[in-house]
Amino acid sequence: MWGLRTPAGLAVLLAVLLSSASPAPAQQDAAVLFRNVKIFDGKNGTLSAASNVLVRDGKIEKISTADIAATGQVIDGGGRVLMPGLIDAHWHAMLVRPTPMAALAGDIGYNNLLAASEATATLMRGFTTIRDMGGPSFGLKQAIDEDLVAGPRIYPSGAIITITSGHGDFRQLSDLPRSIGGMLSRMERIGGSMVADSPDEVRVRAREQLMQGASQVKLTAGGGVASPFSPLDVSTFTEPELRAAVEAADNWGTYVATHAYTPVAIQRSIAAGVRCIEHGHLMDEASARLMAEKGIWLSTQPFLDMSAAAALGPSEQDKMRQVVAGTDRVYALAKKYHLKTAFGTDVLFSQALAEKQGSMLAALTRWYTSAEALAMATSTNAELLSLSGPRNPYPGKLGVVEEGALADLLLVDGNPLDNITLVEDPAKNFVVIMKGGKVYKNLLPH
Repeated sequence: MWGLRTPAGLAVLLAVLLSSASPAPAQQDAAVLFRNVKIFDGKNGTLSAASNVLVRDGKIEKISTADIAATGQVIDGGGRVLMPGLIDAHWHAMLVRPTPMAALAGDIGYNNLLAASEATATLMRGFTTIRDMGGPSFGLKQAIDEDLVAGPRIYPSGAIITITSGHGDFRQLSDLPRSIGGMLSRMERIGGSMVADSPDEVRVRAREQLMQGASQVKLTAGGGVASPFSPLDVSTFTEPELRAAVEAADNWGTYVATHAYTPVAIQRSIAAGVRCIEHGHLMDEASARLMAEKGIWLSTQPFLDMSAAAALGPSEQDKMRQVVAGTDRVYALAKKYHLKTAFGTDVLFSQALAEKQGSMLAALTRWYTSAEALAMATSTNAELLSLSGPRNPYPGKLGVVEEGALADLLLVDGNPLDNITLVEDPAKNFVVIMKGGKVYKNLLPH
């Protein structure tokens, strides 16, 4: 037997740990045929007639109301609803389960294993793709893509780029003053966030994330809730600093998204060429009108209570109350100006809140129909992901059930267009979960 002190022994131990943390290995046959299903295609608000869907080589090869002859696995849908896998456009794969202190100071190996476990849970909730908006998720993405861990597709941003004192600067006051060109802080060394205080620094930090495989670049253009020294109302980067990141991303064929709540942060971002605003809960009418005129995306979240602030201190909770108070307004403005609006959850530091990911999607029916909400979390979110252009890590069509699309699919026991609350209990109601043509869950007799 290999000794655990040897490299080979450690490799065996790691393989055992990874295999025990994941569901049973997904089965990849020559083809998978879904028989007798009604399709929500991710766009239209009605279901198809009873249909058959053939999946081969990770894509949807054929959809027909007539019988399809195929060898391989057959899943009898029994008239259930087949729909696209869900997409969360604002997720932090490395920051869901640890506490704020553990995320900054905890053991890196443990935090990665924790994130791997959460990635599997995320997939089992029916979210087959996430857009990671800050954190060292490149290794996790690689492990998922190589089938070492079961998890969603990850569109990574890499480290959040911030300024001294900005949202994402989690240093203590005892770490000041910053020495330009000096040692990096712990949060920077682990790739959580990077401090940049000039256009040249921003350009370097943006290029570093792109070098590591970022599909888009994330900056914080204004104050945030979770950062203890970042008031919500402040504006952070100057326009030339923001523009430096935009130029770097544009040179790589992709885009910049900014964390921005206030009108100043939103409008300055747009002036610099940013293509997506994250949050926007404190926006005004003029900002919404400008976003509509420029075709700027809004990636926002239905924050309706204080549950997201449970792990934060009193001052951060006060900031969260301001954000929650702006939720109705941001969705009202999004609808009034027909903004291109993406759905995300932005869960931080709470496994319990992550388990309500589907409930946050269902909460969109406060402003939208069930069909509109489900389309937002599938085909609309996929349209946002496509902004990464040649930096798209998963070329192909996501978020839809149509021939040629990537086979990320959910078989739902019930009709979510009539009853969107079905997504709140994925363990019961998502009877089949498929990603990339592989079946990761199947509760049906077979």
